[in-house]
Amino acid sequence: MTTQYSILFKQEHAHDDAIWTSAWGRSEADGSETIITGSLDDMVKVWKWSEEKLELQWSLEGHQLGVVSVDISHNGAIAASSSLDAHIRLWDLESGKQIKSMDAGPVDAWTVAFSPDSKYIATGSHLGKVNIFGVESGKKECSLDTRGKFILSIAYSPDGKYLASGAIDGIINIFDIATGKLLHTLEGHAMPIRSLTFSPDSQLLVTASDDGYIKIYDVQHANLAGTLSGHASWVLSVAFSPDDTHFVSSSSDKSVKVWDASSRACVNTFFDHQDQVWSVKYNSTGSKIISAGDDRSIHIYDCPM
Repeated sequence: MTTQYSILFKQEHAHDDAIWTSAWGRSEADGSETIITGSLDDMVKVWKWSEEKLELQWSLEGHQLGVVSVDISHNGAIAASSSLDAHIRLWDLESGKQIKSMDAGPVDAWTVAFSPDSKYIATGSHLGKVNIFGVESGKKECSLDTRGKFILSIAYSPDGKYLASGAIDGIINIFDIATGKLLHTLEGHAMPIRSLTFSPDSQLLVTASDDGYIKIYDVQHANLAGTLSGHASWVLSVAFSPDDTHFVSSSSDKSVKVWDASSRACVNTFFDHQDQVWSVKYNSTGSKIISAGDDRSIHIYDCPM
């Protein structure tokens, strides 16, 4: 058992250009761990994580432009990727083959996120709509309208009740998925929301913004529960640990920070990247963190449990 935070593994030159997005999944079938990365080099790469190192399994070709966002279904079998080419692609992680390509409309797919039951994929659009696609049908099933600006970030609550979106003007909207109704509009940030994440118990929403702050909201009452400063520049990504105790953030200041969810204090800062860090994620147990960014490298960190 680790007692302190440390860097465990570095994959240098993982892509030919900046890495914008990553996801860490675990196969329900065999327990194997998969990491996916998406880059400005138009590639989606699939890596196996075992024996504390990364091994490239597939390089997935198909996107015509930079890959903006990736996610892995909750059973670990399927990956979704979205690109500046306005297509969402679904990939079979067992075979490395493309299952589907969905045209999201001109410049209209940014962040992609699987619903907790993995039957749907949500993506934000330039028109302030959250478009929800069926994984089976490959078609747009419905739209949630924020009546706002370009949606940069999206998250489902783990309990499947809520969907949150973050826009380029700093506005956050929370929808009730069952009714499609807009429940809350949160105006805590004045600059783009690059990332947001629900706590595992779906009670809290953590948001990351170009204003350099991380905010914590109580989902039910839409109250601001905390504002965290510490990053010296844009906060680009946030992710909650599965055990509800910590969350992690990454920034244009080249750092990755781990925060205690109850005390709201920063408990560790990693300064291992050479450039801005676009993506951070936990593994399924919360024992590891992945980060990736403009320096084209993937870092894996060990977390004390």
